[in-house]
Amino acid sequence: MFNQTQFQNRSIQNIARSTAQIALQATAILIVGLAMTVAVSGAEPSFDYRMLATSKTSTMEKELNEGAAAGYRFSRVMGGKATNGGQVIIAMVKEPVGGSQEIRKYRLLATSRTSTMQAEMQQLADGGYSYLDHTVFEAATGGKEVVVIMELDSQKNQAPSSYRLLATTRASTMQKELQDAGAQGYALLGFTAGRTAFGNEVLAILRKDK
Repeated sequence: MFNQTQFQNRSIQNIARSTAQIALQATAILIVGLAMTVAVSGAEPSFDYRMLATSKTSTMEKELNEGAAAGYRFSRVMGGKATNGGQVIIAMVKEPVGGSQEIRKYRLLATSRTSTMQAEMQQLADGGYSYLDHTVFEAATGGKEVVVIMELDSQKNQAPSSYRLLATTRASTMQKELQDAGAQGYALLGFTAGRTAFGNEVLAILRKDK
C-alpha cells in the first residue's frame, strides 16, 4: 500500500516520464521535418523547354495553346533569321518541374498597322488577358508585322487594365509621348524597334490598372 506521499511521488514520476516521451517524439518529428526541408531546398531545380518556330503567325497561336495544354507556359518571343534564311517568330515555352499545373490560354495578335493593335489588346484585356511580350518580324508574305502575345491565367486575380501602344519614327516624339503617358500613370512594359508598314518605328507598350 502506498501512502499519500508515495502516491504523489509515483504520479509525478509518471507525468515526468510521459512528458519526456512526448518531448522525445516531438523532437524526432522535428528532426525528420528539418531533414526533408533541407533535402527539398537543396535540390537542383529542373526545367523542361519547348521551342516553337514558324514563319506564319496564324499557326503560332495554335502551337502556343497546344503547348499550354501539355503543361508548358510562355517564356520569351523574338523575331529573327532562321538557318534557312527566312524570317521567323521564335517563342519559347517552359514548365518548371513541380510548378503550377494550371492550363493557361494564349492569344497572338499580329498586324502590319500599329494603329489597330491597341484596340485589339484592350479588347483582350477586358476579357482577362494580360500582355506578355511583343516583337517585330517579317511574315511569310514578305511584309513586316508587329506581334503581341497575351495570356489568360485563371490563377491570377488580374485587375482590369488599360493599355497604350505608342509608335513613332522619331525618338524625340517617343520621349514626349512616354512622358505624357507616364504622367497619366502608365507603366512601360515592352520597348522595341523595327520596320513596319509605316517605316522604321520605335514601339512602346504601356499599361495601367483601372
